[in-house]
Amino acid sequence: MEVFIFLLAALFSVLNPIGTVPIFVGLTQDYTKQERSRVALWTAINVFIILIISFFIGQYVLKFFGITIPALRIAGGIIIASSGFSLLNGRFNKNKGINKKVEEEIQSRNDIELKPLAMQMLASPSSNSILIAYYQEHNTTLEILFSCLAILAVALFIFIILKSAHYLARILGTAGIVAISRIIGFLTIAIGIQYIISSILSIIRGI
Repeated sequence: MEVFIFLLAALFSVLNPIGTVPIFVGLTQDYTKQERSRVALWTAINVFIILIISFFIGQYVLKFFGITIPALRIAGGIIIASSGFSLLNGRFNKNKGINKKVEEEIQSRNDIELKPLAMQMLASPSSNSILIAYYQEHNTTLEILFSCLAILAVALFIFIILKSAHYLARILGTAGIVAISRIIGFLTIAIGIQYIISSILSIIRGI
């Protein structure tokens, strides 16, 4: 159960679906309620698939390129901390790789569930690095089961939040969303720094 809670908290902080609410609202403002629900559902499904693939296939990618776990954790920690700083400063679009050119391209697309919602905004390299490293340390059958349940729970939270995005935007307002995202950003920075510290300590112990 500890594995489930830790991974759920870490993934939710790094993915930050709350910070995606304003962007989702902007992209789906002309959609019907049913269309928004469909986009929210398929975004959550895409995120789940991407995270599960990263969790199980990531180890083989590391072996192929000869990347060690400490190196991955340090690189992941830097990316996670960088994402956290962007959230803390309120730079959601920049943090998620959304610029004016991308926004113009998005407006001409109908299939926004995979890109940019799932791939650019939610299932980022930072979340992938967490899952790859996590699998190396928690790979018993029970731990894998709890990890998969945590990924499923995160996808469910994403669906609920995006499905309620227009309602949340009205209730919380821009200021409320920014405030929540900054709190999440602070936690994300802490997760990134902890990753770096634990990796450095494991390298020192191995010397």
